[in-house]
Amino acid sequence: MLGFKKRESTPAVAVQTGPGFMPPPLPMGAGERALYRALRESVPIIDAAIYKLRRLIGEFQVTCPNEEAQKGLRAFLENVQVNAAGVGVHEFLGIYLEELVTYGSAVGEMVLSGGQIGALYNAGLDQVELEADGPLGVKVSTRGPGGKEPVPYPELLLVSALNPAAGSPWGTSLLRGLPVVSDVLLKIYRTLGMNWDRMGNVRFAITCKPEGMGPVAGERARQVAKEWRRAMNSHELRDFVAVGDVSIKAIGADGQAMESEVPVRQMLEQIVAKLGLPPFLLGLSWSSTERMSSQQADVLTSELDAYRRVLTPVAAKICKTWLLLEGFEPEVELVWDEITMQDEVDHANARYLTAQARKLEKEIGGTDEDTSKWGVR
Repeated sequence: MLGFKKRESTPAVAVQTGPGFMPPPLPMGAGERALYRALRESVPIIDAAIYKLRRLIGEFQVTCPNEEAQKGLRAFLENVQVNAAGVGVHEFLGIYLEELVTYGSAVGEMVLSGGQIGALYNAGLDQVELEADGPLGVKVSTRGPGGKEPVPYPELLLVSALNPAAGSPWGTSLLRGLPVVSDVLLKIYRTLGMNWDRMGNVRFAITCKPEGMGPVAGERARQVAKEWRRAMNSHELRDFVAVGDVSIKAIGADGQAMESEVPVRQMLEQIVAKLGLPPFLLGLSWSSTERMSSQQADVLTSELDAYRRVLTPVAAKICKTWLLLEGFEPEVELVWDEITMQDEVDHANARYLTAQARKLEKEIGGTDEDTSKWGVR
């Protein structure tokens, strides 16, 4: 024995700055989730942006030290059942990302079958209840007839939060702040619809002066109204013939449609800024210069990289769990594909210029060594 002192066992790590009480279950209630769902249904540009984010996120490849494990893992990721009608881990991650972006949190599950992962399941937030399990954990419970019940195998669950606030396990929806802006935008659209409906369906005021008609004035007015309705409701051209002093005027014919381009663009700018996608991807031609498009592509790349950093631990846990259940070492590396061909070209040009610079530095360095032998600097 060399006389080393045995280290005392240390207690579990505890957060010193954590709250004295546990926060309530997932603060986003059914009403707020319904609001975000209605927001996607009411404003097409928001729904289109989320679908584009899902498709632009791309795919990844897995690499394992064991070739047999790598081959089996790739086959599993391509063919695993997802929910009721989906196939492939990328289908699972796409739905997972949609939930994450829309509500701020997402829950998934690895479904075992015969000691192996038989399927992947996306759990809706209406089906589960999330609670803080200490400052560093989240406990998932299901809602049943007898109340909430803790999940028996939490190690098979996948839980993520998007941009959580400090000290909170709950994520932040990408659509936060958009309900007010979208309400103004929809109000403008409803007003435009009412104006066009009024312009396309002109209302008329018919004035009949019954001078000299005596007691038959009321009957004559009813006849005029009847004939007018018949003429207006006819699908064929009909003439309206009246006897007496009858005047017809269009109601609201002199009104002009309100200018909507400026307020609509202001609202759309707020929505596009929150979604993080360049306007041209959503069909908004606000800028056509190539310089601006290049900058927007760089911003889009950074946005997608941020979402990939959230999805990577989820995909890695699925891969490592499959490897463990199959008897392999849980060693795997995920490599995401390049987002666009433009990125690959830029990277190739950057590597080419770097190689040229290094070659030039070596040549200059060799010249300096040769000249130093003669004492020349």
